[in-house]
Amino acid sequence: MTEINQDSFEKELNANENLVLDFYSTECPPCEALAPKFDALDKLYGNDIRFLKIFRQENRQLAEKLGVSSSPTLLFFKNGKQTGDVLRGGIKRSDIMQNLDAMLPEDRVREIHSAIKPKTTETNSLILGAGPGGLAAAIYLAQARIDTLLVDPALPGGQVSTTHMVSNYPGFPEPQPGFMLAHFMSEQAKNAGANMKVAVDINKIDLVKKEVVVDGHETIRARNILISTGASPRYLNIEGEREYYGRGISYCATCDAKYYHDREVVIIGGGNTAVEESELISKFASKITMVQQLPYLTANKVAQERAEADPKIDILYSHEPRGFEKRGDKMVVRIENLESGEKSELISDGVFVFVGMKPNLDLVSDPLEKDEWGYIKVDENMRTSIPGVYAAGDVISKQVRQITTAVGDGTIASLAMARSE
Repeated sequence: MTEINQDSFEKELNANENLVLDFYSTECPPCEALAPKFDALDKLYGNDIRFLKIFRQENRQLAEKLGVSSSPTLLFFKNGKQTGDVLRGGIKRSDIMQNLDAMLPEDRVREIHSAIKPKTTETNSLILGAGPGGLAAAIYLAQARIDTLLVDPALPGGQVSTTHMVSNYPGFPEPQPGFMLAHFMSEQAKNAGANMKVAVDINKIDLVKKEVVVDGHETIRARNILISTGASPRYLNIEGEREYYGRGISYCATCDAKYYHDREVVIIGGGNTAVEESELISKFASKITMVQQLPYLTANKVAQERAEADPKIDILYSHEPRGFEKRGDKMVVRIENLESGEKSELISDGVFVFVGMKPNLDLVSDPLEKDEWGYIKVDENMRTSIPGVYAAGDVISKQVRQITTAVGDGTIASLAMARSE
């Protein structure tokens, strides 16, 4: 692995048919997550592709020239020209390999892949999911000197990392940006001694055998497993929703609200998430129309009062969306009045959908006992119906899903797991 600066880039580019360049920064968790993957792939592909690293902050001129504004960013070059994808943030090994493979002949790709050897990692406690519940458990287990490994297909933090501001987490008098609170939790777990494998592909989960396969070649075996995979937004499953996802329809205010400065948007939903996220969207949008199927909002009273007092927000009660379409650069929401049956249209610049969550258990096929909505049932010690398997956070069956309750679940689970050692 070679580190360069912007003065030597052109020389490297001209001297190497195939080249991959990593723009990194210091004190950058995604960069730390990428580093071991990049090093391992250098050993596999290094005879055919030149692997280079460059410190972004000290080479701003080149970064700006190449359109790099965040770390890490991976760029691929073939015969002096940029090729493939631009990879940023939580970069997965499989995505890097896909771009590397595209630069080489098929027979050479097969040869390289055949050299990948299966790997086995042993740990006492394996935590699936690095959100607040998993991170809290990792802190307790690591401080108890129990070998602990967290695995997550994304970066640490879960939903917290994409929450605009968190104002009700104890210990912080002022509201905290969600990504910073997630960062504090992650760093505390690392400092306690927990190990992490994040931004990985989880290929297989066997809860009975206590084995998890990641990145297609590494099998992790544990004595205990904690499932803390959280929950994800539910889809409406109506016409046009999937078609316009990311092209006018969003499920993340933190990600996309900034794109609607002085524009009109529609929010679908009237629960805590919809109403609380409307506060962020209102900072950008000129007008918000909230479509709620019930004749009242179901968010907490404080959030309701703020939304109802916001002059930018109009609320359509007892209405449901029936479909989405795009006309020019406008989004059209077809809605129905549930009391009169009257159908009408809302025309806006974008749509945000906040209609609930579902547990992230797509890769879990083992016969866990679940409730009618698919959430895992646990006892008072967070034990599931499979011995040695625990669950915590938004993925379990419970009444309240908040950062604080996830942390509490993770604490209880970790203490029970520690006692089982």
